[in-house]
Amino acid sequence: MKLFDVYPLFDVNVVKGKGCHVWDDKGQEYLDLYGGHAVISVGHAHPKYVKAISEQVATLGFYSNSVINTLQRDFAAKLGKACGYDDYFLFLINSGAEANENALKLASFYNNRRRVVSFRKSFHGRTSAAVRVTDIPKYIAPVNEGLDVTFVELNDIKAVREELQKGDVSSVIIEGIQGVGGIQIPDDQFMSDLRAVCTETNTVLILDEIQSGYGRSGKFFAHQYAGIRPDIITVAKGICNGLPMSGLIISPIFTPVYGQLGTTFGGNHLACAGAIAVLDIIEKEHLVDNAAKVGAYLLEELKKFPQIKEIRGRGLMIGLEFDQPIKEIRTKLLYEQKVFTGVAGANTIRLLPPLCLTMDDAKEFISRFKKCL
Repeated sequence: MKLFDVYPLFDVNVVKGKGCHVWDDKGQEYLDLYGGHAVISVGHAHPKYVKAISEQVATLGFYSNSVINTLQRDFAAKLGKACGYDDYFLFLINSGAEANENALKLASFYNNRRRVVSFRKSFHGRTSAAVRVTDIPKYIAPVNEGLDVTFVELNDIKAVREELQKGDVSSVIIEGIQGVGGIQIPDDQFMSDLRAVCTETNTVLILDEIQSGYGRSGKFFAHQYAGIRPDIITVAKGICNGLPMSGLIISPIFTPVYGQLGTTFGGNHLACAGAIAVLDIIEKEHLVDNAAKVGAYLLEELKKFPQIKEIRGRGLMIGLEFDQPIKEIRTKLLYEQKVFTGVAGANTIRLLPPLCLTMDDAKEFISRFKKCL
């Protein structure tokens, strides 16, 4: 059997990682400014994380959600305290797309409406409803086309208000910062107005913080720059530093009902042990503050490059847009300068390093980046 060939691959076999560095099978070291799509939050092979998951899997890796799992309760308490939503509920699943699927479903149960408002350049996942609210038509199969979705421009509150006042919109789903869309940042005033109009029309506000959350923006969640509180927040990627895990942080306006949501693997013992370790590391090593500090340095230094058309970002979520395709620059960064980065479209480089990126690593990246330009 061969792999189903849907990923174009770089000719690099990564076999080891530590902190913000990875090594290939030939012993070559790379600086990791991408963290495997923003998944590596506390760094590769962090000893506290390794210890936690090793000890847990040696004791009990999994049992079903039909029994008490105190690790889920411990994790929920820690997460509520860390993110400032200790009065909300937590539902645990496995992936970002699955989190958004459940958020859209829960919203529709709540107000018994069908339509969803999403935004141009958005990305929310590749499964049934999640891909339909994603603004990438080529990802949408005919079987996904049933959901009624209206796309509006980011930061256009007038367009949002016009749709919501029709009274049939179940939810608005928006990223704290658009990732695949090129690190597009919603205006703080727009976010505040969006919260207000959702409240006025009994529309559920879903904040997709899968890429922009968990400290990446320099706050625990990117929407906290606007001082708002959504009805549902979806989290994944950095939540467990590489183990599949995701969650819904759910407002107390929702009443849980047996059988309404469900999962086999979600909130399993191994993932919870890893996620608790991640939160402990974030707190002890002040990684949210580090993301803000090192991110501010990178943004300031990158502004000195006239070749970059536009720089967008908060914390360690940064987009570098060029006038021309960046394939050559990114290829040079990887194969000549040994730096992993990401892309958004043809013209934008995405930087999503682990939150433990040091100032020395950031300076080293600037030096290597300069050589590619």
